[in-house]
Amino acid sequence: MSAAVKREPAVRIVKRDSIPRWKSWGIRLLSVVLALILSGLFIFAVTKLNPIQVYVEMYSGALGTTNRTWTTIRDTMMLLCIGVGLAPAFKMRFWNIGAEGQILVGGCCTAGMMIYLGAQISTPLLLCLMAVVSIIAGALWGLVPAIFKSRWNTNETLFTLMMNYVAIQITSYCVALWENPWGSNSVGVIHRQTKFGWFPPLFGQDYALNVILVMALTVGMYLYLRYSKQGYEIAVVGESANTARYAGIKLSRVYLRTMAISGAICGLAGFIAVAGSSHTISTNTAGGRGFTAIIVAWLAQFNTFVMVLIAFLLVFLEKGAIRVASQFNLNDYASNIITGIILFCIIGSEFFINYKLVFHRRKEGGK
Repeated sequence: MSAAVKREPAVRIVKRDSIPRWKSWGIRLLSVVLALILSGLFIFAVTKLNPIQVYVEMYSGALGTTNRTWTTIRDTMMLLCIGVGLAPAFKMRFWNIGAEGQILVGGCCTAGMMIYLGAQISTPLLLCLMAVVSIIAGALWGLVPAIFKSRWNTNETLFTLMMNYVAIQITSYCVALWENPWGSNSVGVIHRQTKFGWFPPLFGQDYALNVILVMALTVGMYLYLRYSKQGYEIAVVGESANTARYAGIKLSRVYLRTMAISGAICGLAGFIAVAGSSHTISTNTAGGRGFTAIIVAWLAQFNTFVMVLIAFLLVFLEKGAIRVASQFNLNDYASNIITGIILFCIIGSEFFINYKLVFHRRKEGGK
């Protein structure tokens, strides 16, 4: 009896060893083109509108005027700052899902100091104090799950996620404590008239200081992860904890140090959100950006310069979707579908960058 012939699958998925940079960016560019085509088909099928006209309105919603452009830049910097904060933790494969909470505790410290010290000391000194305190608060908030992970090997994903809810309750308490006017359940804009503790305008722009701070963090984190000894340790731990132990790297020390840095930057994002943008505090100060920034960090493969592009794209899509919804009387679901199609294609392109499809060729004369 003849042995059974082993049949090979028609298509196999094989992980790539490496891929040229030009080819990876070519795949991403093709994914964007595909996303625009699919979104255009959806737009025409649902609304019978010219997709190009819709795309023009999306551009107008994000960059159509000077005010809209700076609002887009402001929100991009905020999202980028959080992404930069998450980069070292995620590169270490420490799943920090607690950026929302770290932002909120930093924002609460900033708002509290604005309220209690705003009229007591000069704004430059107040800004420095608020930045330092928000950094310390975020670092401590990030250290808690790292301590439990290093000592008792707890699940950092659940731990950091649950800490978000603790931070939300702390923020709710602060809002009730500082509400203005009384009974409004809102803090309101802090020091609207005097602007104590607000970022000062630079070069005639209200959000220029936001850009300077976040871009300095972006460059600094890139150099830290790429060229420092600590960045090398983060990379080794992320590749294999066993390899790191064999190399003499103390995991607990790397966990604590890296999460302190991650939390500190996210806490600083809370400072920027309150002092440099909204000038108030609420449970919506983070606005879900702590989760969106995970996409930014992951798609950029923890390269902070690439994060600038990813963060801008996400904010551009958000602003454009809002404009499209209002301009063409579409509900939020339709505009979110357009955004979702584009994101799906962009995220899906990472599959083809990391993996390739191998098609089985049937040999001539074979059965």
